Amino acid sequence: MTNAAPSKAKTEAAKPKHVTSCNFRSASRISNEDARALTSLHEGVARNLTTALDAFLGAALEVRFEGFEQMRFEQHVAGIPELLCIVPFSAHSLQRSILLEFDIEIVLLMVDLLLGGAGEPSSGVRDLSEIEDEILMDVFELIMRQAEEGWRMSGGELILGSRVKPAMLDQYGQPGDKVTCLNFKLEIGPTTGSFKVLLPAALLGRLLQQVKGDQPQKRSTIRQFPRQDIRQRILDSDVEVSVELPNLKVAVKDLVALLPGSVIKLRAPVRNPGMLAAGGRGIFEATPVRNGSRKAAQLGRRVAWAFPESA
Repeated sequence: MTNAAPSKAKTEAAKPKHVTSCNFRSASRISNEDARALTSLHEGVARNLTTALDAFLGAALEVRFEGFEQMRFEQHVAGIPELLCIVPFSAHSLQRSILLEFDIEIVLLMVDLLLGGAGEPSSGVRDLSEIEDEILMDVFELIMRQAEEGWRMSGGELILGSRVKPAMLDQYGQPGDKVTCLNFKLEIGPTTGSFKVLLPAALLGRLLQQVKGDQPQKRSTIRQFPRQDIRQRILDSDVEVSVELPNLKVAVKDLVALLPGSVIKLRAPVRNPGMLAAGGRGIFEATPVRNGSRKAAQLGRRVAWAFPESA
């Protein structure tokens, strides 16, 4: 005797199947809102880097944040050229290192500036020497500290490592690791180059937590403007600031002989720093520098205040 009712297996097989394509690479992508916040964060880092590198290299330059992209670590490594300046930053709170990757052409240009050159592009592409590696360490340290400040990491948490070859990158990640590549553009005079900062997933997660913590404050429409206390009003007041050469003596006859267009010899060694004074009181040692087309002062060590003795 046969059973006319179809079996359960045959019924399920007869149901139409709906197949939807799935892109596994898009998993764990950040939202558009978080992406805009991360972009704004690193645009601020780029502005701070512009000011810091301009003063350090003594050349008019501009750093711009060009955006970021997420990918697997092996995909990023596969697209790296043979000649690339790569420096790792490590931190005790991160299992994976942060990688700074510079175009070799723009790195050679910075070496030329640091050695007193005019910042002319290199005639040929070549690898860096050990001496040039040592010269550039201060530049990489400066970039690291600016990034550390923008990411609100505790002072000194990032540790600068030695430059590594592209062939050695396998030890800084595993296949399948998700990384975020921050793309920056660097213009030094007529020369344009780029550099990238490769973030491990742990650091990206920390930055996203900071971004989400800031978002409720930005959305809030309730604002209070309490009256400032006396301390805050003092901090907001204006004070005259000047860069001076203290304890400098000039002969009276030299002053009497001054005419329009005259040049007076101060007889002060160039290596001696000046003094940044506020309200006539010295605060920091200062060295004259240029910030773009403006004259500026790079601050050195803080000067101990000497209070006048009471009568």
